[in-house]
Amino acid sequence: MNTAKNIQSDQTALLALKSHISSDPHQFLIKNWSSSNAASSSVCNWIGVACGSQQHHRVTGLDISNMSLTGTLPPELGDLSFLVSLDISGNNFHGNLPEELFRFLRLKFMNLKFNNFSGTIPKGIGLLKELQYLSLSYNNFVGNIPLSISNLSKLEYLSLQNNFLGGNISEQLGNLYNLNYLSMGTNQFIGSIPSSIFNISSLENVGFTNNRLSGSLPVDICKNLPNLVGLYLSANELNGQIPSSFSQCSKLQTLSLSQNKFVGRIPKEIGNVQVLEMLYLGGEIPPEIGNFTNLKLFSADNNRIVGSIPREIGNLTMLGMLYLHYNSLTGIVPPEIYTLSNLEVFKIRENKITGSIHRGIGNLTNLYLLDFAFNNFTGTIPQEICNLHRLEELYLSFNKLHGSIPTGIFNLSTMISIVLAFNPVTGNLPLDTGYSLPNLELLDLSATNVGGVIPSSIANSSRLSRIALARAQFTGSIPDSLGDLSLLEVLLLFENNLKNEPSSSELGFLTSLTKCKYLSSLELGKNPLNGILPSSIGNFSNSLQTFDAASCKIMGRIPSEIGNMSNVLSLTLDNNQLTGFIPTTIKDLQTIQYLSLTQNNLKGTLEHFCNLPRLSELYLDQNQISGSILECFGNMTSLRQLSLGNNLLGFSIPRNFWNLKDLLVLSLSSNFFNGSLPQEIGTFKAAISIDMSMNQFSGDIPSTIGSLQNLLNLSLAHNQLQGSIPDSFGNMLSLQFLDLSHNNLSGFIPKSLEALQYLKYFNVSFNKLKGEIPSGGPFQNFTSESFVSNDALCGDPKFHVPRCQTNVMHRSRVKKVLQIVYILLGAVVVVILALALVFLRYQKKKRAQIGTHMLSIPTQDRISYSELQLATNGYNESNFLGSGSFGSVYKGILNDGMLVAVKVFNMQEEGALKSFEVECEVLCNLRHRNLVKVISSCSNQDFKALVLQYMSNGNLEKWLYSHNYFLDIVQRLDIMIDVANALQYLHHEYLTPVVHCDLKPSNVLIDEDMVGHVSDFGITKLLRKEESIVLTKTLATIGYIAPEYGSEGLVSTACDIYSYGIMLMEVFTRRRPSDEIFAGNLSLKSWVNESMPNAIHQIIDANLLKPNEEHFTVKLECLSSVMELALNCVSESPKERLGVKDILDSLKKIKLNLLQVKKVDKL
Repeated sequence: MNTAKNIQSDQTALLALKSHISSDPHQFLIKNWSSSNAASSSVCNWIGVACGSQQHHRVTGLDISNMSLTGTLPPELGDLSFLVSLDISGNNFHGNLPEELFRFLRLKFMNLKFNNFSGTIPKGIGLLKELQYLSLSYNNFVGNIPLSISNLSKLEYLSLQNNFLGGNISEQLGNLYNLNYLSMGTNQFIGSIPSSIFNISSLENVGFTNNRLSGSLPVDICKNLPNLVGLYLSANELNGQIPSSFSQCSKLQTLSLSQNKFVGRIPKEIGNVQVLEMLYLGGEIPPEIGNFTNLKLFSADNNRIVGSIPREIGNLTMLGMLYLHYNSLTGIVPPEIYTLSNLEVFKIRENKITGSIHRGIGNLTNLYLLDFAFNNFTGTIPQEICNLHRLEELYLSFNKLHGSIPTGIFNLSTMISIVLAFNPVTGNLPLDTGYSLPNLELLDLSATNVGGVIPSSIANSSRLSRIALARAQFTGSIPDSLGDLSLLEVLLLFENNLKNEPSSSELGFLTSLTKCKYLSSLELGKNPLNGILPSSIGNFSNSLQTFDAASCKIMGRIPSEIGNMSNVLSLTLDNNQLTGFIPTTIKDLQTIQYLSLTQNNLKGTLEHFCNLPRLSELYLDQNQISGSILECFGNMTSLRQLSLGNNLLGFSIPRNFWNLKDLLVLSLSSNFFNGSLPQEIGTFKAAISIDMSMNQFSGDIPSTIGSLQNLLNLSLAHNQLQGSIPDSFGNMLSLQFLDLSHNNLSGFIPKSLEALQYLKYFNVSFNKLKGEIPSGGPFQNFTSESFVSNDALCGDPKFHVPRCQTNVMHRSRVKKVLQIVYILLGAVVVVILALALVFLRYQKKKRAQIGTHMLSIPTQDRISYSELQLATNGYNESNFLGSGSFGSVYKGILNDGMLVAVKVFNMQEEGALKSFEVECEVLCNLRHRNLVKVISSCSNQDFKALVLQYMSNGNLEKWLYSHNYFLDIVQRLDIMIDVANALQYLHHEYLTPVVHCDLKPSNVLIDEDMVGHVSDFGITKLLRKEESIVLTKTLATIGYIAPEYGSEGLVSTACDIYSYGIMLMEVFTRRRPSDEIFAGNLSLKSWVNESMPNAIHQIIDANLLKPNEEHFTVKLECLSSVMELALNCVSESPKERLGVKDILDSLKKIKLNLLQVKKVDKL
């Protein structure tokens, strides 16, 4: 009777657990755990439940692992007093661990890993005296490890990895003298590793990877560790020398020491460890590596290693995996490496390796991954590569290889990826390609000299998802069989000599491709297809985002079915022979951002383009479009480029059109527009090019046009404009091209134009101008053609105009006046000198105040204005790098040959002087590897410049948005870690907290080693000792500003955290916060938030994540963690935002998890 009562209490405890389960998607417990079942069968028969002998007949085991359960643990669970084994791993349990859980005095096995438990580890854990196995890994525990855990003297297995535990590790952990497995990696531990741990003689595996542990390793580390098999210490701050006593760890198989601060070389004695199989190193690769003859895995990737690859690696005859990618290694691949017959993975991507690919590559018959991409290999691809019958992935792109591709490569049936792009290699695709490559998923021969026909058999490579044959020499027709590739996502065939099937006028292959439901990018431009677009073009799946058929000699009408391409982002049909009216269904392309129909014979009006809310670039020039620009165009605020030239458009431009304040390029040339140019044209502050030539505009040129200081090109030629040229034109300092010819302009050519130092083309011919032609500035380089046919111009005879006679008369008159002045001058000279003396003293004092920060520059003497002008070639446009806050940046070479970046402050702009002073104070006093270094300065009353460290790889914005640049996940993580390191220094490690105030990708510069450096401190705020918040009226970039900064002007370090969070989202989604898709209540922040957690794959940069790629799930989890971290940075309340330290720890944890993919499971 008592037994029945006790089993009843166990049942009650289990039913309490069931009641705390909020989600049981597979209905394991819903269908099996119930009191009604218990009436007919014992609780011991429930799924996951084990009971003891008939004597006690109590629940002794509970295993509900990997059931996808969500919920919390109830206190009643502690009533399972006979429990010996508890395994709830691989679920989604959350919340704190109840204290009652530690009443299991018989418990020997506890596994809680891979859940979402939080809070601290309760002290009561020390009561489980019988415990032998404890895993709390992959949760969210925080705080220190409770000292009571050292009471678990029978513990053999302890895993706490991948949490947020921190603080120092207690020496008392050494009391666990039966321990053989200890894993504490990917946490936030600091201090040194307790020496007592190295005295636990039973230890076999020890892991502290990815913490912030410091100190040195014991000289006699292996003295008391005779059974050590694996030691994992990577990604810490350990220092000192690597102990030679590792040679005494005779059973050591894995040694992971990379990403620390060790000094000296790897001791050659380690080579005496006969069973060492896996070695992870950082720093320079030592020749002693050849001593580790039992190594099976050697990894030194992503460590920015320099030097050459040691030939001694050829001694590692057991080596199976060699990872040396993402470094700066030089020299050749030693021939000895090609003797490693057990090698399965050989990866040296993105180094500076030279020489040819050795024919000995054919000896590596076990190789399944060969990655030599992004190096400087020359010569031919050796025929011997065809001997690698296990090869699955071959990456040789972006080298200087030439000659014919060995055809045997296309007969390796194991191949999954063949990437030979951007090499001048030749050859053809064999006709039976598809039959011999059944596993192929990626084929990239772009930018090569490969040609011939595209074999129809390629459809038999049914797993193909990406075909890139662009910029090659392919001929013949595009086979219809491509449509049978059901997994095809990307098809790039542009810039070849492909044609349509001569038997049909329609482009039939397009109909076939509509069967590819995953097709997202189809690029066919610059092929002489000679055909008609079929109506089936409207049958493409919603996956299609890019369709490019420019310069393809396409004829006929645009089918109305084109409106069915509802998710297309970019549609390019320019430079064809299209006729008829633009279909009204074009208005249904609601997601389109880029639309180009230039150079056709299309008709119609602009009416339906107003309904495209996300349109950024619209090109319709050189058609027969008629009508007017409608008022609705003023609402298309996403427009950045609008080109309507060479059409039949007319009438005046509506006033609200000038609301497009973010428009960069406007071309209305060669139409019939009339009316006057309004003052509102001055609102186009962002514009870099405006062409309104060859129309019928009349009236005066508005003076407000002079406020367009970003403008590079302006053409108002061939109109009916009158009046004078506004003097304000001299304010357009960026101007390079100015054409005002063929108008009715009168008056003088403003002398202010001499300030336009970048002006290369100037034309005011065929007007009614008079007076002297300016002679300074850019006018020294102009010819007479700029001034032909005007009323009364005079000046230098080289302009084919008469000399200005008024100058002679003026000089004689001046001479008489000077005689009088000389007499008067004597009377007042004393007064003038006295005033000058006072003024100079004042100026000296003022300059001293302004230049105070300049005196603290320690690295080089001040540089003269003339040297800077020489260094930048007169600030030539070819040296222009970009614009920052209050200034422009130029590339320069100093007299000593040093390559620098020169930031010239625009002193005409309000706040520029203050910005110069702030940057001096910040940059000249701060020192950190992730901040841009100041080298010198140049400062006088009218000119201010900083000479900065030159960053050869530009800025992060370029790498995100330029089509020929790419950063993978790890590189993006590294750069964001670099930025976080800079913030850690600015916020917490400098004498006074520094708030950057304008974090964004364009302000993160990247050096030759792909290291990120924070730049542009023009609106930075320094918080004094008594301040944690300051007020400001200076606003940063819209989209990155924290709410309290934008609305109230409150600046604190939390503002930088908010900007950092926005930037983190941008870097991994490749969407600017100002992207046109964000309108109304939708922002980058809300877009990311709404995608969490189940739709994250829909917002991540498509280049980072392919649905059918290997390790997709792991990458997706890492990217989800990044987005979750970003959201925690952008909380509305500054107090709720993460600190930099937490951000750094999380990013390092994410990176390490990612790097462990495809490698052995680290501790």
